[in-house]
Amino acid sequence: MIIETSAPTRVDLAGGTIDIPPLFLFHEGAATVNFAVSLMARCRIETRTDDKIVLESVDRQVKFETSLDKIGELKDEPRLELLSKLVYFFKPETGFNMITKSEAPAGAGLAGSSTLNIACIGALNKLVGNRYAPERFIPIAAAVECQVIKVPTGYQDYYSAQYGGVACIHFRPDGMEREPLVVDTETLQKRIVVIYTGEPRNSGTNNWEITKNHIDGDREIFDIFEEIRDTSLDLREALLKNDWMAVGEILRDSYPSRKRLSPNITTPQMDLLINKALANGAIAPKVCGAGGGGCIAFFCEEDARESVEKALAEEPGAEVLDWKICNEGLTINEFSADAA
Repeated sequence: MIIETSAPTRVDLAGGTIDIPPLFLFHEGAATVNFAVSLMARCRIETRTDDKIVLESVDRQVKFETSLDKIGELKDEPRLELLSKLVYFFKPETGFNMITKSEAPAGAGLAGSSTLNIACIGALNKLVGNRYAPERFIPIAAAVECQVIKVPTGYQDYYSAQYGGVACIHFRPDGMEREPLVVDTETLQKRIVVIYTGEPRNSGTNNWEITKNHIDGDREIFDIFEEIRDTSLDLREALLKNDWMAVGEILRDSYPSRKRLSPNITTPQMDLLINKALANGAIAPKVCGAGGGGCIAFFCEEDARESVEKALAEEPGAEVLDWKICNEGLTINEFSADAA
């Protein structure tokens, strides 16, 4: 049996960090806005006739082998830790090869690890006979990723991976709700440039420092999160109206709040790239993820995407990413080895 899954990464436009529990419980109306992109995370599982388990990450160039009778050791396996903990959680009863690949650059801030998490859960769940309904995938993904990064993890990334499209995720005491946003995706796509700065970073650490300070009662951080919440709700409304002037203004005005929340959200190289983009037709930068490196998305003036991309491509280390909005989320395909 062969199982192949894929899930899209995302660009977060507004509301990042407020999706980490319990922060959203302190800000009524908390929400995030993001859209899925066609830089995919992929997982392939092929069953074996023996008891071996082989885990391999193509992009990380790491591969190792264990066996079914040693599956308990995967709980604390440092190599390919996310994959190992997921296999330990599902505890398959057959040998298999599991190969993963992420198309997004490592540490890009595009939710690559969370997206891979969802892709692997879809594949492993199929391997064990659909043990869990799809609505359980996101809670499982968040729990296992928390075990890996050892700090609370935000939830918005799993929704884009599982469902795709443009969406607003609402966080309430009675649960989370994904609201698909019916917007002019063609215009949205034409007006956004995404670049990889070549400087990966660990977003979990940044977010945890912010979370601790919030819980400790930092009033300035509380007020910033109120602004982050308001930005998300305002952006949702502007997108639903296809009011692109308002979208640009909201994203432009929200950037100083993110800088206040985390002064190190940008590096000197990122500041240089931001200034160059703004000088060539960009309206607003949006650092993807928690910042400190990785990717930046730029919302641009109408018909300015090409000039912004050209200007940024001239900078050493910067890579303009080729992407499209992905309206499909997690896909799971199963077929026989003979058919392959």
